[in-house]
Amino acid sequence: MSVVDAPTVSTAVAEPREIVLTGVLTRADHETYKELGFDVPSGVSRITVDFDFTTREQKTTIDLGLMDPDRFRGWSGGDKMRFTVGELDATPSYLPGPVVPGRWTLLLGVPNIRPGVVAAYTATIRLGRGEATEVSAFSDEPLEVGPRWYRGDLHMHTCHSDGTVATQGGQKRAPGPVYRTVEAAAARGCDFIAITDHNAVSHHHAMRELQPHFDRLLLIPGVEVTTFRGHAGVLGAAGFVEFRLESRHLPTVGDLQHAVARQHGLFAINHPALPSNEYCMGCGWTATGTDFGRVDAIEVCNGGAMQAQGGGADGVFSGVPFWEARLNEGHRITAIGGSDNHKPDGDPESAPAVGSPTTVVWAESLSERAVLDAIRAGRVFVDVEGMKGRVLALNATAGEASAMMGEALAAPAGTTARFVVTTRGLSGARLDVVLDGRHGAILADVEVYGDAAEFAFELAGDGARHWIRVDARSADGERTLVIGNPVYLNG
Repeated sequence: MSVVDAPTVSTAVAEPREIVLTGVLTRADHETYKELGFDVPSGVSRITVDFDFTTREQKTTIDLGLMDPDRFRGWSGGDKMRFTVGELDATPSYLPGPVVPGRWTLLLGVPNIRPGVVAAYTATIRLGRGEATEVSAFSDEPLEVGPRWYRGDLHMHTCHSDGTVATQGGQKRAPGPVYRTVEAAAARGCDFIAITDHNAVSHHHAMRELQPHFDRLLLIPGVEVTTFRGHAGVLGAAGFVEFRLESRHLPTVGDLQHAVARQHGLFAINHPALPSNEYCMGCGWTATGTDFGRVDAIEVCNGGAMQAQGGGADGVFSGVPFWEARLNEGHRITAIGGSDNHKPDGDPESAPAVGSPTTVVWAESLSERAVLDAIRAGRVFVDVEGMKGRVLALNATAGEASAMMGEALAAPAGTTARFVVTTRGLSGARLDVVLDGRHGAILADVEVYGDAAEFAFELAGDGARHWIRVDARSADGERTLVIGNPVYLNG
């Protein structure tokens, strides 16, 4: 009997997070299939397998497959030495579905091993239980390493809810495949996108399939939880989020927020100022009992809302007043934007284009964890028109302390806080400094001269809590071009 029939099993605890199977293969295993069994306890949501073996240089080949206790889950042959299987998504070659407890089997096929060769293998099997994503949901490594402004879109829809594209014949529209939306984002020059279909999470499987090809565009799992009391953008949570608010399934919005937190998701309120009536089912945020201390972001600029009010970010459907009211209540919530695109091939005159508006984040890398952490921290501005290269950064100092957008700065009474606004791609625009919601409270509009510019202003510290942010407006002052997040004094 070959050693492979009785592999060594290394486990640290009764219900392990990791199982390691080791063994050897010899010529006796040539052109045979071997079954490596391992036990999966209840509560596991994902199985990830890393496989390695020796003697490749001697032309040894080992193929891989997987069985759960009841059925075949996939076969990747020698194509992949790492794969993952979860309830909603799986590596191409494998089937998503419930991770049922019981005896699973890692299949080894041995199409070739030469006489006299002894190939040692190691299979590391990781059992996931809903942990926060270490790097990215669909990528093992950051797509880019290094801090900079990364540009993306956090709100869009595909065929998994109500997104459409023109059919091949061009005479009608049909449900839009996920790849069409991803291609549109890549063509627009986005660094990241979150696809947020209404109450659906089935698109995550397609996103896992697409991510390896789109190695310059980070794909973030998302869902727009669509209730009768408002829509919430949930980013970074790969599993189902209950949406039946004010039912026995989800009695309160607090229960919704708790459900999102259990999945380590970012919770954003989408288009809060839209109406809630027969023209837009539950679109405005009317949920009572919202814990704004657990709201990570508010979508202050929405592509669909911009079109509904005739274009531009200013108007009755702007989310800025709703957001600023929360800031004045003492909450530190990040302003974001999203196109709400439903037609990736559509005419921008009839549908907001992917990336318009653009959410721009200062992140340490192009990874899901880094982008979502940056949003939570408020290192964000919203480029209303999605013009590549535009930058509006706000930094502040008081004594030896410093802060950037989203951060707090201590400014006791008698000190002076100095603010520096840095812009790119905004020549001719006017800067609008906002103090605690009051426009023009510190100084009048300041014109930006040159493609790269810098402007400084000061504020005497009084020891009280304040928030200060800067927008950029068009030369005539009629349109908002960029929406900046605040620096919080004594907050």
